[in-house]
Amino acid sequence: MKKTLVSIAVLFTTALLLMGCSDDNQGENSNKTDSSPGNLSAAQSEKDNDIKENKQTDKKEDDSESEESDTDDSGKSPSQEDSENTNGQSESEESEGLSEYSTEEIEYARVWLQIVGNKDIGELNVRHISVSEQVNPYDDDSVNYPEDVIALDGKSMAVGVVTYSGNEDGTINLYNVPSHWPSYKQIDESMEEYTGDIIENTEEVYIDPGDDEEIIKLIEKINVQS
Repeated sequence: MKKTLVSIAVLFTTALLLMGCSDDNQGENSNKTDSSPGNLSAAQSEKDNDIKENKQTDKKEDDSESEESDTDDSGKSPSQEDSENTNGQSESEESEGLSEYSTEEIEYARVWLQIVGNKDIGELNVRHISVSEQVNPYDDDSVNYPEDVIALDGKSMAVGVVTYSGNEDGTINLYNVPSHWPSYKQIDESMEEYTGDIIENTEEVYIDPGDDEEIIKLIEKINVQS
């Protein structure tokens, strides 16, 4: 009887030991299952997705910084600034062409070209007429100029004449002085009335800057008379 009980106890203990080993093996198998190729592939896929998203985010940030660098504080791109600088340089070069001439010489040429338009004259005569001088210097009945004026003409009066005063704002007061004075028989009024109408009916005219090359050619023909 005692031997039988001992045998049962040994068998029971052995059974318990076998059950414990079986549990350990199942735990190891479970751990091996977790690290199986399928699970590793899923983990690697997640990692790849994270890397891809990070790269896309970095690219967006780089593109944004590139766009900001292409535009300065004024909101203009380098190409726009280059274009504006080129235009500004062109305008500067045009003005430099007239820089060696006086303001008066440029004005004489511009007024002549706009009012008369004759570019083929041999010379451009300039006369300064003082205030209180007679409008018609050949007739004592003529009225006087109320201001200093400038008279422009060519070698002959036939090419035209311009009498004006400058306003220093791009405009002139144009006096309708004839190139040849009429006689009393050619007018229905006195010379005083005739010249008085010229003074009262001056016209304010804006003078266009014109073409620099044409202006320079005409300036070279200026002859300022005393």
